[in-house]
Amino acid sequence: MVDSWLVETDLSEEWDFYTRANVGEVFPDPVAPLSFSYFQNENGLGGSEMGFRNAYYRIGVMTPDELPADECVFLGVTGGYAYLNASALRMLGHRAPGMTAQDIDDAFFGDAPGVPEFVVKPGFDREDLTAKIGETFGWVLTTPSLPDALAHEVEMNALRANRPDLSAMSDKELVDYALDLADTHFEKLFTEHIFISFLATLPIGIITGVCAAVGQPENTLKLLAGLGDVESAAPSMAMWDLGRTVVDSADLTAQFDQGYDGLDARLRGSDSADAAAFVAAFDEFLFAYGCRGPNEWEMRSPTWETEPDLALAAIDRMRLSDASAAPQTNNAERAAEREAIGAAITEALAADPETQGQFAAALHSATVFMPGRERTKTNNIKLVHEMRVAMHELGKRSVAAGTMLTHQDFGLMTRPELLEFVAGTKLPLEEFERRVAQMEEVSELQEPFLFHGGRPEMASYPRRDAVEIIGVEAGETVQGVPGCPGKARGIARVVLDSHDPTALDPDDILIAPITDPSWTPLFVPAAAVVVDVGAPLSHAIIVSRELGIPCVVSATDATKRIPDGATIEVDGDTGIVTIIELP
Repeated sequence: MVDSWLVETDLSEEWDFYTRANVGEVFPDPVAPLSFSYFQNENGLGGSEMGFRNAYYRIGVMTPDELPADECVFLGVTGGYAYLNASALRMLGHRAPGMTAQDIDDAFFGDAPGVPEFVVKPGFDREDLTAKIGETFGWVLTTPSLPDALAHEVEMNALRANRPDLSAMSDKELVDYALDLADTHFEKLFTEHIFISFLATLPIGIITGVCAAVGQPENTLKLLAGLGDVESAAPSMAMWDLGRTVVDSADLTAQFDQGYDGLDARLRGSDSADAAAFVAAFDEFLFAYGCRGPNEWEMRSPTWETEPDLALAAIDRMRLSDASAAPQTNNAERAAEREAIGAAITEALAADPETQGQFAAALHSATVFMPGRERTKTNNIKLVHEMRVAMHELGKRSVAAGTMLTHQDFGLMTRPELLEFVAGTKLPLEEFERRVAQMEEVSELQEPFLFHGGRPEMASYPRRDAVEIIGVEAGETVQGVPGCPGKARGIARVVLDSHDPTALDPDDILIAPITDPSWTPLFVPAAAVVVDVGAPLSHAIIVSRELGIPCVVSATDATKRIPDGATIEVDGDTGIVTIIELP
């Protein structure tokens, strides 16, 4: 059994509670060595670690003197997987006015076993920082927009628009270009993403509290739906329109009916006027959204631009849906419902002007910060993609030259090795083979969801296929976290890979291990979505609310417990998934 992986960080002894919560959505697979160069550098303080630190300093949670200058705290890699430091995350709850460390635990862990008690140590109580966080919270509830996030979006769009001719660049120029992008932009973009992500929890907390106080807890989720301007939902809207184009054309329908494998090449080789028009529109889509795809923070992974058939497969599923499933319609209905409920509760609070004002401010803040979270994430993804296309160009050349086995092998090198590679010192092909085999073996291990008090031994990790999961019978339920309101009944389709969505038919219920933007186009034809992992601000929840799809996240092991083909009912208000009938 493998007992190590190529990249690993020191772990904090003082802040010793780590978790896969949330970061498991971003890096679901073992961290590749090259991605590690921007995720974490050899000194332990890369752009992502500093992003967390900068965000904490800006909010007012901590000061630089509280953290070691030469030790990774917020982010660590052990046993091949990325972990968040839950000890440091708890400090936001402990120091923020009106919050506790338990609030952080509830958001990240729910009822998960093994969560250690939060112990208040000397120096944890800081009235000065609590006051500063309060000032930041005041800004959150009053700012009309997020100009930095918008400016970064313009900057990243300009990178795409002005992408150099990669084919004309030397191998060294490709590598220098990609690494310079990371060194120049990643820390500032990631800082902004973490800053906005943490602060997006404030309006949600206020809305949740007010709804509970007025006896309408069921309306909390409805007040967070249909917000509009959500970057991660936009591709699905565009894909729907492309799917309708297919429905309206007999020629395009015939092309799609042949299957999505090789579909992009067939469309581009067709003499049909409809195909030409579709390709032109599809190219515009790829220019705008081609950075999205499975495991999109990982440069080795494909995206819709590098493998267009992945996007066409999702469009194929959408074109089979009835026109009534249009996400634009669902979004408008959610928005109208949100406006009506918000106005009614605001009016009901007339006798308490202070609470009324805070509630109204939180409603507006949610429309700024929840879309802002997705925008800042997308800015990072656009940057990673520009690095990716340069490195994929290097990989394809290297395969042709016989110095790599696949065009993705560039990601198996560390940053120093990559620089040596383009300087003429090549890794033996046998070493690429060994690393691929090692990564595959690490992928087969079940890493712990959380740990504290020291690094777990990788040799103790069980194999995923050896972890016994007890399935559910008819009448039993699976409890998850409510994501998007509404109920739906349909056939459960367990889809483990967004590369192949063909098992999902319209009105089926998608059961997925995790979701990123490569999955969310599948939300549109689905009657509901159930996800193994996720948190209150997870991508699956935010996007499902925009698309109007009932959603349950953090339904632990749902993909293993719920039989494919079973008839189930999903309650997005309670987070309960009920098995109606086995297949």
